[in-house]
Amino acid sequence: MSQSPAQDDNTALFRKAWTLYDAITEQNYMFHREIYAHVAGLLRRRHAQGGYTLLDLGCGNARFLAPCLKAAPPAAYDGVDLSAGALDEARDYLGGLANVSLHHRDMQQAVESAASTFDIIFTGFAVHHLDPAAKQRLFHACAAKLTPGGQLIMADVVREDDQTRDQYLAAYLDTMRTHWTAVPPGQLEEACAHVAAHDFPETLADLTQMARSAALPDVRVLGRFTQHHLLVFSA
Repeated sequence: MSQSPAQDDNTALFRKAWTLYDAITEQNYMFHREIYAHVAGLLRRRHAQGGYTLLDLGCGNARFLAPCLKAAPPAAYDGVDLSAGALDEARDYLGGLANVSLHHRDMQQAVESAASTFDIIFTGFAVHHLDPAAKQRLFHACAAKLTPGGQLIMADVVREDDQTRDQYLAAYLDTMRTHWTAVPPGQLEEACAHVAAHDFPETLADLTQMARSAALPDVRVLGRFTQHHLLVFSA
């Protein structure tokens, strides 16, 4: 969840309160179960083709990706996050996998400075914190670090094409306050404040344009659950 130094304050809520994020995901409010079922299928298909390498940008504690990886083990896994606490938890969730490397650093810098290329770059609910220029820079960096035939897999929130950010926020915050009933009210308002201040989702059209300008012309929507999408970008 946490990313660049410029976004360090933006993700302070989830870096300091993983229990809140776990409460949200445990109730499946962000459709993690459906999204990661699709991710598991993608990784199984890739694993069937032979060994593959995976870079996980904004890996957090890897709670949801870890079972997918264990069902289709990569030859090497690199996870990147700014939260040391989340990375400590990730070591436990990723236990049993071979060639796991965890990096406490900014995801943009990590992908740009990577010494190797990757068959899959994955990012889950992290990119929407970036401003448009940073998103475009990330697309270019990922495209440069993918092997031929590689894929950028992105789980994230997306605005409707005719929806302003304010309209998106109004709808999302209403959903949170109406349906996220298992989250204690005080913590829920903290989460709402975080979303209102720091979430900058793009439209699918804008993400498609960014990807294509970075030489990733093949854009597929593999799953859509209200605002929550699973997207695959490839050359």
